[in-house]
Amino acid sequence: MFEAPYPPWDFTDRGRWALHTVIKRWPVILTGIIDNIYCRNHGLGVSLRDKTDEAEKATVEEIIAEGKAIISRVGEIKYDMARDRPLQPIPNDGEPLADVYNAELDRLAEQNKNTWLTVPWLYSECYLYRLVRSFFVQTKLWKDYDPFHTQKEATFQKSSKAIYQLATIMHELEQDRATLAANPDKLNVIFKQMIQMCLWGNATDLSMLTHLSHEDIQHLQSVGKDAQAARAAYILADDQEKVWEHLKGFAEKTDSRVDFVLDNGGFELFTDFVFADFLVTYTPYVSKVVFHPKLIPWFVSDVTPPDFKSTTKSLLSPTFFPQESTPGGAPATDSSAESRSHLYTMVKRWESYIDSGVFTLSVPIDSPLGSSDDKANFWTTPYPYWNMQALAPELHGSLQESSLVIFKVRKLHSSSELTGDVQWPPSTPFSTAIGPLAGTFPILSLRTNKADVIVGVDQAVADKLDESGEKWKYNGKYAVVLFEPRSE
Repeated sequence: MFEAPYPPWDFTDRGRWALHTVIKRWPVILTGIIDNIYCRNHGLGVSLRDKTDEAEKATVEEIIAEGKAIISRVGEIKYDMARDRPLQPIPNDGEPLADVYNAELDRLAEQNKNTWLTVPWLYSECYLYRLVRSFFVQTKLWKDYDPFHTQKEATFQKSSKAIYQLATIMHELEQDRATLAANPDKLNVIFKQMIQMCLWGNATDLSMLTHLSHEDIQHLQSVGKDAQAARAAYILADDQEKVWEHLKGFAEKTDSRVDFVLDNGGFELFTDFVFADFLVTYTPYVSKVVFHPKLIPWFVSDVTPPDFKSTTKSLLSPTFFPQESTPGGAPATDSSAESRSHLYTMVKRWESYIDSGVFTLSVPIDSPLGSSDDKANFWTTPYPYWNMQALAPELHGSLQESSLVIFKVRKLHSSSELTGDVQWPPSTPFSTAIGPLAGTFPILSLRTNKADVIVGVDQAVADKLDESGEKWKYNGKYAVVLFEPRSE
């Protein structure tokens, strides 16, 4: 397999984001899991008072007991992490990839790099979520439980302002549909707005931003034209025009396909749907979109098949978004009957696309958590994507049939999986950093800078930002839009 010419990031450099991850970010995430299970157990315990059926009471008591056991095991991870203890093998729980993680852990142990502060960053972050998943899999009554679901849904519900605004924008596009079809230049302008929407829409990342107010979330998700124009100045490498020229090459084809490797659920998945809708509804270049989920709860907010399936239902529910009010008590304009109608019409179109196969999931849409599929298992391995062809040939072969594969890259695991958790110089060409993946299928990387791994930036620009003292590599303020075409 491919070996990068630079070492990986680890936790030894105290001035980097990696150490913050293991000391602060992971403990917060683990505490959130504990709190979530505790709250569910508490609610179940209260419900026991009203239950008279002995069999039902016994089931509830078993759920509570299993929940307490999961809490204990998650607490042990926090304890071991704080004391730099060795990582433990993942139990053979019947779900995919335990053997893959354990084989890599054995290899790291031989190098004395198997403790929480010595293990490579990419491996440890992926290992953490697969280990936590094993705690649920080994129970009888928690196997289908996503400990992040409540948090994902609550954050999604706080995104109504941006969602209604985007629904109205798409409604306005429908009014201009004939004009757009005859004017590729206008389509290009809207395409770039869609790119920025997806790029900055992924600011809602629950594993990175753990203490956001409602107002903070709405600010991060600002999608107005003025906000988009201001943010364009913070795109450090911009291949938007190259991607547009690439897509225009499919004008005469009827089978062109775009793939989205999904990242965050909630508002970011909503923006993925909006972008996909624009591509198939308003441009002559794309006829189908394939969405690629994760099969286990992953990095708090990543999309699973149940998340994907529930998104349109939530958006169509008249009670999903809390009714917002102005300071004077009047209903807020962003939740007016008109904006709700725009949202309803758009989401019903998405449902029709799902039913007809215009929008499709790479795995069966009813896939339960923990299922196995050769077209999805690779996304939750601890390996960089440059090893895809060797380790997941079926997935790689499928992506080779795509006209464009879009990677939403917003934090360590996404950026590291695409380029490796490698100490690349910022000026490293994107084609170099993705190794053997380069040229095998067209890749568009939309990355908000939230980790030390960064490539494709002019060295002079990187030097100037370094000199400023700004934490530009991981403060989420800057981004890159990188395109790598298929080799001729």
